[in-house]
Amino acid sequence: MMQRFNLLVFDWDGTLMDSEARIVACLRAAIEDLALEPRDDASLKNIIGLGLTEAINTLYPGSGGSLHKAMTDRYRYHFLTANPTASELFAGAAETVSALAETGYLLAVATGKGRAGLDKVLEETGLGGYFHATRCSDETFSKPHPLMLEQLMDELGTEPGETLMIGDTEYDMQMAGNARTAALAVSYGVHEKERLLHHNPLHCIDAIDELVQWLEQVNARPAAAG
Repeated sequence: MMQRFNLLVFDWDGTLMDSEARIVACLRAAIEDLALEPRDDASLKNIIGLGLTEAINTLYPGSGGSLHKAMTDRYRYHFLTANPTASELFAGAAETVSALAETGYLLAVATGKGRAGLDKVLEETGLGGYFHATRCSDETFSKPHPLMLEQLMDELGTEPGETLMIGDTEYDMQMAGNARTAALAVSYGVHEKERLLHHNPLHCIDAIDELVQWLEQVNARPAAAG
């Protein structure tokens, strides 16, 4: 059976890992450390998926470089060292990634996390060996700019028409559109399903372990049906 897609690019937070509570807790701790005006949970959750600079600009419009550096330092301290809030893979995520790798897909990660944070969770979960390439927001432009996807496609030798972006935020959907790749939304992450569907993904799954079956269905369709 021919595969419609050769490269599957995953967002990390909210797509493979249930890390919302940890990210919000670390953002709140960084804000408290710097005695900044508090932000509510909805505002903190909304910026998950962006790079830290873009997230800080969204939370505190007009803030300068000194605040960006201070908040980035405090957030990374809490996320990498101090905060005990647990983050776990969504049920079925590890098995899904393993099954897709065995099927022969190229797998990649495009994330708003920094490199240190992604490397930490890849090692902790044991999933690092499954991914052929990864990109983080401190290495390139943040979502929804297309550069993350473009760099991954260049590195792995794939074209937009054979690449699928899988994510839980509108930033993922917008990045896919900007890079001219297909997008698949997941409904169980940060952004509401209606918000994701506004960007016309191919489909929206309600659990990560639905992905293998959905791809099998897509592969079974005539090529013109997409």
